[in-house]
Amino acid sequence: MKAINLLDRNSNTAILLAGIIALIIGVGVARFVFTSLLPFMLEDYLSVGFAGILASINYVGYLSGSIFAVFIKDINTKVKFFRFGMFLCISTTLLLAISTNEIVWIVSRVLAGFGAAMALVVGSAIVMNKLSIKNKTKAMGIHFSGIGFSILVSDLIMRGSFYFNEDWQFSWLVLTIFAMIIVVYPLYILSYDKVVKQNSVKHKIDKSIFSPFVMILIFAYFCEGVGMVVQGTFLPDIINSLEGLEGFGSFTWTIVGLAGIPSCIIWMILAHKYGSVNIIMLAMFIQVIGILISALTNNIYLNLFSGVLYGGTFVGLVALFMNLGGKLALHNPVLLMGVLTTAYGIGQVLAPLYSIVLIEKYQTYEYALYLTAFIVVCGILALLFTKIFKLKRGDAYV
Repeated sequence: MKAINLLDRNSNTAILLAGIIALIIGVGVARFVFTSLLPFMLEDYLSVGFAGILASINYVGYLSGSIFAVFIKDINTKVKFFRFGMFLCISTTLLLAISTNEIVWIVSRVLAGFGAAMALVVGSAIVMNKLSIKNKTKAMGIHFSGIGFSILVSDLIMRGSFYFNEDWQFSWLVLTIFAMIIVVYPLYILSYDKVVKQNSVKHKIDKSIFSPFVMILIFAYFCEGVGMVVQGTFLPDIINSLEGLEGFGSFTWTIVGLAGIPSCIIWMILAHKYGSVNIIMLAMFIQVIGILISALTNNIYLNLFSGVLYGGTFVGLVALFMNLGGKLALHNPVLLMGVLTTAYGIGQVLAPLYSIVLIEKYQTYEYALYLTAFIVVCGILALLFTKIFKLKRGDAYV
């Protein structure tokens, strides 16, 4: 049996490990640990309104980075921007540890969003390019499980820091140091021994790919962007705000990370067997149940289960939509995947904004959750419409 060399830049195991570590930094430390720390920051610094604004502008940064990534064709340039993204993720986390200036926080969250896009979108492209595996789809399923790991690991690091110092700024500092240490590995592995020469293949924009079915798919992904971000921003505080569940919010978020780790692989297997659209609708319906639980009951077990439903769906739905979009676009997947990402990002930007309006008006999360669930249901109904009227989907639907 051949020994695995984790320092070999061409080892598939090392490449996947480096990709997961990059996601822990870019998605966990630079984005989702904000959700873990939110209840503590709400106690003595942030208001719910400002937290919602920070979440929204973070996704503005992510959206701009995702769109920008579409136009990076050269793999060597991708490596440079990946490294720049890692720098942004770490430096902006440090800013949250040393400053409470609102302008600094706004700028840092925008830049952190852009850095997260470089880690997730560009980093994933590098991982896929470097892998020497025949079935890269399964391998990328393992890679995207890193999103679940990113939530879990960053949350555990935050929890550990509180044992030594119950100061949320100390947690940001610990997370910065942690990221500075582990970033060395992906920076080394996700690069090349020499400049890679590529033959650039240009594809004309084929407007025919934007069929009625594809337009509905884009709308559904916008709805999923809304469904993903409300719980992704406020879930721990939503749980803590329920009578009798004070203090359980952080634990629920840990469950989200655990549930997210295997979800991508499971949903992709189901999509291959039962059809992408069928499984997308199922996953979105399960997500709606998770969203409504906290609005309808304060039962501790059901609310903990809502964390399972959220973590078990949102990561998988990203993979399902991107995989289907890539297949439908045939020879120019970058274009359609870019449009899908833009629609998803717009949903992510808008959802925290309407949420803070409803939360501040009614002093409860209920109405924000009801509206979010309704929007996700609209996405499900739109996809159901394509099945009822048998809109042309192409081979990728089967």
